[in-house]
Amino acid sequence: MAITVKIDLGYEFDVKAKASEVFEVLSDVPTSVSHFPKVEQLTDMGDGVYKWEMEKVGTSQVNIQTVYASKYVSDKAKGTVKWTPVKGVGNALVGGNWKIVDNKKSTNVTLAIQGEIDVPLPGLMKMVVAPVVEGEFEKLVDKYIANLIKRFGGEV
Repeated sequence: MAITVKIDLGYEFDVKAKASEVFEVLSDVPTSVSHFPKVEQLTDMGDGVYKWEMEKVGTSQVNIQTVYASKYVSDKAKGTVKWTPVKGVGNALVGGNWKIVDNKKSTNVTLAIQGEIDVPLPGLMKMVVAPVVEGEFEKLVDKYIANLIKRFGGEV
């Protein structure tokens, strides 16, 4: 039996770096992911598909490792980087997008992430486990954004 935890996050921030630099970092998946905490391994599966393997979280008795693959498509003209879940890889489906807007003196960055993570625990545990998984994912994304903001010279 497994619990499915839904993730739906949205962020918006402005950075000092030029839009072209922001796009260059975010559209290069390995470079972008290098700023994401607790990634154990990122595997290039070809054709814009990357498999993420996160570090295990939890205790030695009860731990969760999130593994998933997403297909990435970048569009410099639109200032977007989008990723869609690849079914059949790991225990999660994760999709989302970056939107990068040049505001001349700063760059506006928007991030949206939607996902489902299957946790191999009994359904009775959902009330306890779901908030923990959601909170852990949110903390990782918060740290990711903080790392990117630092990389882009700070917030405006």
